[in-house]
Amino acid sequence: KSDSDTYTCDIGDAQSRAKLVVQEMPVLFKQELQNEEAKEGKQVKLTCELSKPDTPVKWMKGDTVLYASEKYEFKQCGTVAELIIRDVKSVDS
Repeated sequence: KSDSDTYTCDIGDAQSRAKLVVQEMPVLFKQELQNEEAKEGKQVKLTCELSKPDTPVKWMKGDTVLYASEKYEFKQCGTVAELIIRDVKSVDS
């Protein structure tokens, strides 16, 4: 998107100009979240893959935004985003 601008070809006696508009590609899920099962007290990892690397991800449980803590860990490398939930309880379902 930062390449959007007016470009000029200058041959000394004449110039030609064109405007370049770069449209941002929408971010899509290449791999959506999969349902998981875990035993109480264990940890579970939820993974999704995005079409655009390093896209900011917000993890939610229902309508509640999750924040990094002893319970929740977030990892993101390129197009892969992970949520690790530690010490799962029935209320985590």
